[in-house]
Amino acid sequence: MPRKLLLLPPLSVSSAFRAPRACPAARPAMNAARTGYRVFSANSTAACTELAKRITERLGAELGKSVVYQETNGETRVEIKESVRGQDIFIIQTIPRDVNTAVMELLIMAYALKTACARNIIGVIPYFPYSKQSKMRKRGSIVCKLLASMLAKAGLTHIITMDLHQKEIQGFFSFPVDNLRASPFLLQYIQEEIPNYRNAVIVAKSPDAAKRAQSYAERLRLGLAVIHGEAQCAEMDMDDGRHSPPMVKNATVHPGLELPLMMAKEKPPITVVGDVGGRIAIIVDDIIDDVESFVAAAEILKERGAYRIYVMATHGILSAEAPRLIEESSIDEVVVTNTVPHEVQKLQCPKIKTVDISLILSEAIRRIHNGESMAYLFRNITVDD
Repeated sequence: MPRKLLLLPPLSVSSAFRAPRACPAARPAMNAARTGYRVFSANSTAACTELAKRITERLGAELGKSVVYQETNGETRVEIKESVRGQDIFIIQTIPRDVNTAVMELLIMAYALKTACARNIIGVIPYFPYSKQSKMRKRGSIVCKLLASMLAKAGLTHIITMDLHQKEIQGFFSFPVDNLRASPFLLQYIQEEIPNYRNAVIVAKSPDAAKRAQSYAERLRLGLAVIHGEAQCAEMDMDDGRHSPPMVKNATVHPGLELPLMMAKEKPPITVVGDVGGRIAIIVDDIIDDVESFVAAAEILKERGAYRIYVMATHGILSAEAPRLIEESSIDEVVVTNTVPHEVQKLQCPKIKTVDISLILSEAIRRIHNGESMAYLFRNITVDD
């Protein structure tokens, strides 16, 4: 029996089939919303939000709405007050004296934004905490590596920082790290604010800082001096159990375990390599925290004939009695950037001056959000800066 073919009427373009064609027109609006960005401050104190406000003013944006506070039991609570779904979020966190609280604020805010479906979470941390603990010291720990792992676990996908204490710290992270430099701003300050800077000499207060000082000297076409023999922040020669088991005169030791006797280190007398007589001495470093070594270096330079002494550093932590010691010392001026809030220290010591670095941080935010190259921010920057 022949089969009968069932002929269907031709399909008409109905409204049900026109709806998908409207979707491409709607996608640009969705993408426009997804490519937005917000800037948040992970600290609610006025001193710490100052840098965040400067950055947002340069970007022409508003600071994100959030609440960060400490409960009565000491716990940190963070509340995000606006939608961040599908957006690039930049968290600006300056590190005050209470370092551990600042770290927890950053971690909790990053995790809150992650659970709120932010697309990318970029931490803007001008001074990276625990950067001095980036090497193994006896039976200690590499705390900087631990902090890098915690930030990645909390949800950060990128970090913008400035003048890491050790550039190798970037290898601790599993995501990109942009280590910006403050040297262009400090060099500009030297050229514009120090009278007769051509008669200056760049000084490294220890051999460890010689590379940075050499980079500054070559940029400014100035001389270089190095203070050698100053006490270093090295491991203390203390009995920590490494000589255990105790050495016994009649003890039997396997011949294969006999090690050559190492001579103890002896620090040479303090000398200044380079001529500073009748010159302006400019001491450069990345961090100025405990100022005893800077004060001692200034006294030595004064004895060698330097008639004016400046200290230039990126991060002005200025802990403990630093303002008083600077005020009473031979140092004429201490110049630091605003990576760390130090308004209280400036009130205590008028010798402390501040250089604003919000320009380069805001430009880094703009370039990362727009997917532009960061190479422009590193032009003429050497590895030793």
